[in-house]
Amino acid sequence: MNLTIARQALKDFFGYASFRPMQEEVIQAIYDKKDSLVLMPTGGGKSICFQIPAITMPGVCLVISPLIALMKDQVEALVSNGIDARYINSSQSLTEQRAIENDLLSGKIKLLYVSPEKLVSQSFAPLMSRLTVNLIAIDEAHCISAWGHDFRPEYTKMAFLKKNFPTLPIVALTATADKTTRKDIVQQLKFVNPEVFISSFNRPNLSLKVLPAQKRIDRIIEFVKSRPNDAGIIYCMSRKSTESIAQKLKAKNFKAEAYHAGMSSSHRSNVQEDFINDKINIVCATVAFGMGIDKSNVRWVMHYNMPRNIEGYYQEIGRAGRDGVASDTVLFYSYQDVIFWNSMIEESEYREVKIAKLDRMKEFAEALICRRKILLAYFGEHLEENCGNCDVCLNPPKEFDGTIIVQKALSAIFRLARMKKRVGVGMLIDILRGSRRQEIITNEYDKIKTYGAGGNHSNSDWQYFMQQLLNLGFIEIAYDENHVVKVTEAGKSTLLGKQKVGLVKRDIVFARKKEQKAKVSKKSTLGNELFEILRKLRLSIAQKDGKPPYVVFSDASLHDMVKQLPTTDDEFLGVSGVGKAKLASYGYAFMKEIRAFVVVKGKQKASIKKGQTY
Repeated sequence: MNLTIARQALKDFFGYASFRPMQEEVIQAIYDKKDSLVLMPTGGGKSICFQIPAITMPGVCLVISPLIALMKDQVEALVSNGIDARYINSSQSLTEQRAIENDLLSGKIKLLYVSPEKLVSQSFAPLMSRLTVNLIAIDEAHCISAWGHDFRPEYTKMAFLKKNFPTLPIVALTATADKTTRKDIVQQLKFVNPEVFISSFNRPNLSLKVLPAQKRIDRIIEFVKSRPNDAGIIYCMSRKSTESIAQKLKAKNFKAEAYHAGMSSSHRSNVQEDFINDKINIVCATVAFGMGIDKSNVRWVMHYNMPRNIEGYYQEIGRAGRDGVASDTVLFYSYQDVIFWNSMIEESEYREVKIAKLDRMKEFAEALICRRKILLAYFGEHLEENCGNCDVCLNPPKEFDGTIIVQKALSAIFRLARMKKRVGVGMLIDILRGSRRQEIITNEYDKIKTYGAGGNHSNSDWQYFMQQLLNLGFIEIAYDENHVVKVTEAGKSTLLGKQKVGLVKRDIVFARKKEQKAKVSKKSTLGNELFEILRKLRLSIAQKDGKPPYVVFSDASLHDMVKQLPTTDDEFLGVSGVGKAKLASYGYAFMKEIRAFVVVKGKQKASIKKGQTY
């Protein structure tokens, strides 16, 4: 099987002219029958990595998915693109399941979604043995690992797959897994020499902002007023908060609802369906909401409370802007949240790891360096330049040249490693400051050249510097190796190179940038007008067909229509996200609206030309 077939399928079924970074490499590995671990951010295109091989290879692909809502969402989108996909789960009657099994055995279905519980059940084994399976895809693979942020015991039972199907390619996919979790996923699934694909975690379309928790409701109402038609999620720590915020928003005539585990399943389902189908704009939810939603047009995500770890935070903000369109994220930070999470973690399993991850989340919220650098560094990715799309970059603190401080710390770690000694951050600081505590003398840590080299800085200063080294990605903490500190590849480059490293002192002074007022041009006004016309048409078609509007077309596709103004079939196929099935189903209606807009506005505004960017 070659990639030419894959590229043609991508265009025919999904309407994209080219693959995103790393998708081709993953697909080729699957064609080569290799096991793979794939890390891509939410909205990065993980599903395409197994869906394209599934439809281009003989047989059926089994997709292990943790939630019924997620299965339903993905199957609906696949069917809309002209792909035969189904799911089997507890929401179906026995008759429905039997009909699907018959279609499977007759070769009509290309992708079958099942839960991990269904996969390991005795009833599923006979069916699986009769199918021609071409691939097994394990979605949300971080659930396998106890080191991950969303551990699910039933996922650990899937180790039998490699034993029972040794020649079948298995691909494990997740958006959120640090180095320790990645290692555990591979071990749990019994992969041998798997291909490991780690895509960039950078989502430049997401703005990042952290605000103090004071006057949260006022800030939220002001924010939502400026985005009346946009869909958003507000994550809360407690059920009570979800209901209180939803009520306050409804009192201001916003379409908002609460969502939490204390509600009946039917009530939760109704809220989720209304949000997916654009009947409500805002959901105020606990973390129980969102994992099963593939809604591409969520334009903002707020955190009323600080999450307990960066993995959870990253996954939740990743639900905004999945279509690549600019979207906003806001985190309200209060130290009371830290106290609450500490109390929750105190008696839990894997306490030390959870505390360490909470500390990293707190450091992110309190940081005075580019927030995107911190997020990417957490997942092992180094960003050279500041992102320019977070609150710190837009309101930057004054930095000083911290190159020598950084080099002293990194050099000390290297020199200790040569002695086959590895230490935690606290011990490293004591060594740099020249402490004479007994453990240092006994282990001869005082013999390294950089012992005492940082004595001119206080312990609290060094704690602050180490936090920045961690956030910048120059060092990492090996949680599964007694929390020892290690130098990363980016750290090695910094130590050996000549580039300067900027650090921030605690007594910083902000150099506030002037906010630029957005200029509203005639082009952007007309573009917004056409976008609203197409958005309303999309909603009308979706309601008629009984499917979510973003399944008809994503916001990104609508924006591309506004840019290209397609009026022929060939031009419409050139729009991002338009394949043959969608051209046949919706092309006429959308081109009719575009033609009418061009004719009417062409008479009013002679400046409208194809190819303008609105």
